[in-house]
Amino acid sequence: MNAASCLRVALPVPLPQLFDYLPRESGRPAVPGGRVSVPFGKRRLVGIVIETGVASEIAPDRLQRVETVLDDGEALLDERLLALLHWCWQYYKRAPGDVVAAALPPALRTARGQRPPPPQIHQLTDAGRERLGAPPGRETARYALLEAMAPGPQTDASLRGLAGRWRATLDALIDKGMAETVMAPLTEAQPQPGPELRSEQRTAVDAIVSNLGRFRCHLLDGVTGSGKTEVYMCVLEQVLTAGQQALVLVPEIGLTPQLLRRFSRRLGVEPNVIHSGLAAGERLAAWEAARTGRAPLLVGTRSALFTPMPRLGLVVLDEEHDASFKQQEGFRYSARDVAVKRAAELNIPVVLGSATPSLESLRNAKEKRYDWQRLRERATRAALPSWRVLDLRQQRTVHGLTETALDAVSIALDRGEQVMVFLNRRGYAPVLMCQSCGWHGLCERCDANLTWHRGGGRLCCHHCGHQRRAPELCPECRADALVGAGEGTQQLEEYLAKQFESVPVLRFDRDRVSRKGVMDEQLAQVREGECCLMVGTQMLAKGHHFPGVTLVVIVNTDQALYSADYRALERMGQMIQQVAGRAGRAEKPGTVILQTLHPEHPALSLLLEKGYAAYAEWLLEERKLAGLPPCGHQALLRADAHDRADVERFLRDALACFPRGAARAFGPVPAIMERIGGRWRMYLVLLAEDRSGLHRQVDHWLPRVRGLSTARKVRWSMDIDPQEL
Repeated sequence: MNAASCLRVALPVPLPQLFDYLPRESGRPAVPGGRVSVPFGKRRLVGIVIETGVASEIAPDRLQRVETVLDDGEALLDERLLALLHWCWQYYKRAPGDVVAAALPPALRTARGQRPPPPQIHQLTDAGRERLGAPPGRETARYALLEAMAPGPQTDASLRGLAGRWRATLDALIDKGMAETVMAPLTEAQPQPGPELRSEQRTAVDAIVSNLGRFRCHLLDGVTGSGKTEVYMCVLEQVLTAGQQALVLVPEIGLTPQLLRRFSRRLGVEPNVIHSGLAAGERLAAWEAARTGRAPLLVGTRSALFTPMPRLGLVVLDEEHDASFKQQEGFRYSARDVAVKRAAELNIPVVLGSATPSLESLRNAKEKRYDWQRLRERATRAALPSWRVLDLRQQRTVHGLTETALDAVSIALDRGEQVMVFLNRRGYAPVLMCQSCGWHGLCERCDANLTWHRGGGRLCCHHCGHQRRAPELCPECRADALVGAGEGTQQLEEYLAKQFESVPVLRFDRDRVSRKGVMDEQLAQVREGECCLMVGTQMLAKGHHFPGVTLVVIVNTDQALYSADYRALERMGQMIQQVAGRAGRAEKPGTVILQTLHPEHPALSLLLEKGYAAYAEWLLEERKLAGLPPCGHQALLRADAHDRADVERFLRDALACFPRGAARAFGPVPAIMERIGGRWRMYLVLLAEDRSGLHRQVDHWLPRVRGLSTARKVRWSMDIDPQEL
């Protein structure tokens, strides 16, 4: 046996290594990027070949052999994508198999999974056209199928509705030489003219287009309504007409429908979509179309980032500041950072767009690592909305709304305008409590109150998913005195529907729009421009264009002002600016009402008086003084277990073996939500001025951590560049 004839395979197991196997003795050889089925203990696992022809340190008689080479030996992941995945598992300190699995759709993570065949179309031959010139006679079904293909080639989907046995009928026509099945042609973009660009937009487009074919990261920093999407489309038009592919990432599934419509109309191509809400077959079909180059434009959420695309020429991240671009479980990666890395490796440009850029991106732009394109005017030339701050200490509230806010809502609705009421808290009330004895619903598995969902009569934990029926009487004192404390979107919807009976009240939160199609239906109703009242959570704040909205009411965001998370103020400022940006985007001026118990707070005052740019500068200066990201580098060693003492012992042992160096380690620190799902959560914090120094120390440290006896009693992981505490 040749010492350099082994395969190195990434397997979906939580071990920080690749595994060596002998190739099959006969048959099609395995190739890097291809799937193989291999024995692993008593199991059979599907892995991805990372290298071939390598010399193993294990004796050949101890190595097992690959059992099956899947996909006819074809590489599903190309060399550059494998290199990116290799960088990811090294940078984020994850098991290679976990990282590589992220590049495969769920349907291909088992040996049974097969790639769909390439799309085909069915069309008439000359004999079929000649047959159409004669009467149908007794061959009515065949004749109907010929007529259906007469205008042009048809897909399976278009023929399926003609008859129950359409496939057998088509086969008969093919046998007679009247029809044929051929490979569907590649989709070509047919762009339509867009609106005339303003000078700021034109400058941004020219700057990005001038870098096509080479790596450059562009921060597209534009106020809400400034036309960032049209900038994207102008650049995408150049990329697609050149025969290249483009990848557009968005933070929320809810943003994809309106983007898809705009891209389809403007670019003349139907985008393919990848996100977690798709059925496995739909996701696999979109992934395969992108991998084979048949899909010129792919739009998706974070999980679409690792999709293989052979002709990728541009990556766009819309709302790049959004926290959902960081994966918070398992393989904890930042889609924004990995997208920049992927673009750099492919030598193509990447565009990061936001009205409220992250401090990380702003710092990179200020230090000229990113090109900085700024759009300071709205595309419609509409003025930015005016602000009204209401001091909740001075006004009585009903269901969280002051009389002043309700009067403003009433006036706007009387004028036939649209109004948005924002509260980032779903459910009917944050807690159900007894007015007699003070009992309130607590989750038995989390350090959290159970949210009251009155419509379903349930108490729900929004952290672990636990649910139970809401009691009719107090479980402690049996009094009939249970009431909701605080407000949620369901309560606001119910109250506002009673106050404004003649106006549709549309609720946008995860509970309401979880059913397929509801989000699209409600957004379509808003886009029609009729008078309506929207109540919703943060899903209303991201990227939506509502020309009819003239008033936005922000019920309360005060919890961020005193959060233990140092990122809370950044996220609060982004959220307020994003929500406010929905108002006054057309010819009618917009107003934003902010209700707060702390109108004098310096952070709020600065944000409202000077704007997000000055606010971000202030936050950056604070981070610099504290040595916190992005002015320093951070990692967390996270651990959780059912026994709090096990977590604390493990973290203390890990801290004791942390190597000396520039990085400092401290803890254990309880997570802000210390218990979720019955598991206690704590972490060690690592801080350093130098990123490479931090990584060197962590690489020396992790083998020691894995060797700790206390590590076997907890679930632990590294979180590089964490976004949550």
